[in-house]
Amino acid sequence: MATSLELKTRLRSRQLVFGSWVSFSHPSITEIFASQNFDFHAIDMEHTTISLEQAQRIIAASQGYGVPCLPRPVSHSNDYIKPLLDSGADGIIAPLVNSAEQSRALLELIKFPPEGKRSFGVNRAHAYGAAFDSYLDNWNSSSAFIAQIESIEAVTNIDEILANPELDAVMIGPYDMSGSLGVPGQIQHPKMLEAEKQVINSCKQVGKSCGTQISDFNSENVNIALEKGYTFIIASSDLFILNSWAQNASRIMRKFRD
Repeated sequence: MATSLELKTRLRSRQLVFGSWVSFSHPSITEIFASQNFDFHAIDMEHTTISLEQAQRIIAASQGYGVPCLPRPVSHSNDYIKPLLDSGADGIIAPLVNSAEQSRALLELIKFPPEGKRSFGVNRAHAYGAAFDSYLDNWNSSSAFIAQIESIEAVTNIDEILANPELDAVMIGPYDMSGSLGVPGQIQHPKMLEAEKQVINSCKQVGKSCGTQISDFNSENVNIALEKGYTFIIASSDLFILNSWAQNASRIMRKFRD
């Protein structure tokens, strides 16, 4: 059974980490992924309609298999971060972190005093009160914070962002970054590859984990990512997998219909 502390330790030591990712809300999908020994499970709430209530069920399904769960909220607002943490999330993947100031502000929402300013309450995270003391004792040292680097501003500020001692890892968001660079969707454009390289090298220099998501998850693409210097990889997503299957099924049907 994995723990959030084990995930944090692996990220901090730049060990290879694999994550699963869901964009659809039904916890059955999470159970399928979590049963396959991923190191963590991520919830995309930024670009989906997954609600806070649905996220709590996904978190519970993931943790039921011993897999830490990290939601990506739609914004940096505490209106989303606080209820996700109180629902039992093992940390946060924060989108669009562009500066050291934003990183520090997020940490204040995630960590309890004295490291942060997270408020105290009782919910699923605290076993509805039964594990209140142990949760508070362990949260700051075991919770994970991953910042997404998705703009030229973030690339320019990457060294300052990485200087935050409470930051466990960064994850490059190639599509938003390509748009920021003026080449939207062209994730293999030289500008994009250069920005990607800069972030990866900065992470290596300071010993921080650097991740990416591979939509077409196969051994060849994993090797390419590892050769670039990535240390954690998100293995596609339910959305990518279903869309790929549907497109292939369409080709097969068209062949037989013709």
